Amino acid sequence: MAFAAFDNSKSSGAPMAEINMVPLIDVMLVLLVIFIVTAPLLTHAVKLELPKASSQPNVLKPEKVEFAIDAAGTRFWNGAPVSRDEAALRFTAEGKREPQPEVHLRADHTVAYGLVAETLADAAKAGLTKVGFVTEPQQAEAGAQ
Repeated sequence: MAFAAFDNSKSSGAPMAEINMVPLIDVMLVLLVIFIVTAPLLTHAVKLELPKASSQPNVLKPEKVEFAIDAAGTRFWNGAPVSRDEAALRFTAEGKREPQPEVHLRADHTVAYGLVAETLADAAKAGLTKVGFVTEPQQAEAGAQ
């Protein structure tokens, strides 16, 4: 069955410049219905009691070594008096541990700088990198502002 145009003024060989939107709208509506029907089906899940685990790494706090030098030049390892050679041996042993301990160095303010420098050199030679100087805060004078 052939359909002929009643208006002969239009040329039959010209391209049609209009798009028929009805089939596209029909396809969109069908897809919308399919998604509305299948979306509730995707939310169902199997009820499981999952195990709980911590994902944070277990960080070990390094131990600290309290090393002190009094006004007379006596060295103390965690409160026990030691010689320079014994302190160097202990520094070497502590330098091989993982994690390395922190060395807290307390020195009397009248101690010669050479004793402190020797201690720092022994700690550095042993491979210890965490050395801190412990001081006390200076007391403000009553009249000073």
